[in-house]
Amino acid sequence: MRHARIAIVGGGLGGLYAAALLEARGIQDYVVLEARETFGGRIMSWPDASAPSVDFAAPETVAGRFDLGATWFWPDLHPNLRQLVDQLGLETFRQHETGDMLVERSRTHAPSRVDGFASAPPALRLVGGMSTLVEAVRARLPADRLVPGWRAACVRQQGGHIEVRSRNGLGQEALCLVDRVLLAVPPRLAAGTIEFAPALPDALLRRWQACGTWMAPHAKYVAVYGAPFWRGQGLSGEARSAVGPMGEIHDASSEAGDAALFGFLGVAAQVRRRMPEDALLAHCRAQFVRLFGDRAARPKAEFLKDWASDPCTAVAADENPDVGHAIPPPATPAEAPWHGRLVGVASEWSPSFSGYVAGAIEAARLGVETLCAPDTAASILH
Repeated sequence: MRHARIAIVGGGLGGLYAAALLEARGIQDYVVLEARETFGGRIMSWPDASAPSVDFAAPETVAGRFDLGATWFWPDLHPNLRQLVDQLGLETFRQHETGDMLVERSRTHAPSRVDGFASAPPALRLVGGMSTLVEAVRARLPADRLVPGWRAACVRQQGGHIEVRSRNGLGQEALCLVDRVLLAVPPRLAAGTIEFAPALPDALLRRWQACGTWMAPHAKYVAVYGAPFWRGQGLSGEARSAVGPMGEIHDASSEAGDAALFGFLGVAAQVRRRMPEDALLAHCRAQFVRLFGDRAARPKAEFLKDWASDPCTAVAADENPDVGHAIPPPATPAEAPWHGRLVGVASEWSPSFSGYVAGAIEAARLGVETLCAPDTAASILH
């Protein structure tokens, strides 16, 4: 059994940043429980810098890292995230958008070239991938407080304390006894995979269940090449398609490494699940050939990340995507016994940037402020 004042359930950016904010307040008696073997949640850059080796789909060495989850941020819209990036000394570069965009309306007609457009305000990416942000925050935290490979299964109030029961991949169980819990997993995932005792209020639970998890219904394909040959054709690498399998495509080239293209699949999660991955990869390559020419047929490496099949991100309800970003539900129950003792800090709880990387920063800050409010802080600090 492990004892701590605070359990942070989830080791994505929201959970790690919440831990950093606790450290900044002098609160060091906490534990971060992460279901995956690696930290980052829906921020995932490939190849994983923590992995000793990577088994690529092709034998060539890959230079650079490529985002399979969150990719961009907008510093003009997300000043607090920009401030954190600057404080951590991370380098940024602008998303490449120079050149024409392609529009694919049918298989019987060649793609149309249309004027490209630049994002306003401009979108930035991190040199080394968005995971460098997670890694930089994690590096400032004591390693013995970060526990990967354990998924919270039950959060129960017992004798004035909260028991957090978790399981690892082998089915073994562990118990952590705490006073407060920060939920750094999306509301819908928490509602669907964690047992709460006493049960959460029905109205609150329905709000959490109805809150769509950003990225959960989607899949992302990345193809890595030695050079951005599409730029030589006057193309930005951006495309829209009514044919598929990808509906939205962008240049994913690293700043000082290999070139790449990525696309969000427009094929429904239910359909993707029934297709062999090799067949889906072949369809993605074929689409890049239709759009960008024969050189797109031979990527030096490729990867498909289907977030809908990731049990640490999605539940069955996420197979039907929401139109936009979710309206954030309440982050803590309004009444006892859970009020102020259980607080959500995943991005979907952000009132301003739900689902975005900046949302994880905002939700973590608000959650820690709630936890450290005068009516609850005494039991945390002493």
